[in-house]
Amino acid sequence: MATYECSECGMGINATCAKCDAPLIDDSLRLDDGTEVQISKCPNEHGKIKSPICCGEDMACTIE
Repeated sequence: MATYECSECGMGINATCAKCDAPLIDDSLRLDDGTEVQISKCPNEHGKIKSPICCGEDMACTIE
């Protein structure tokens, strides 16, 4: 499950898919310019999200 944590305040969240209630899994997405963006995606292909924001910065999770 994607568990995002804020490096500033320590708040954490777990994410699930609203369509099937499956825990989102960690992944990354390579953009056209070659940079990688951390994302979470539904294992049942219902979509993906960019990392959430807390304290004005992207929250991070460990990609296994």
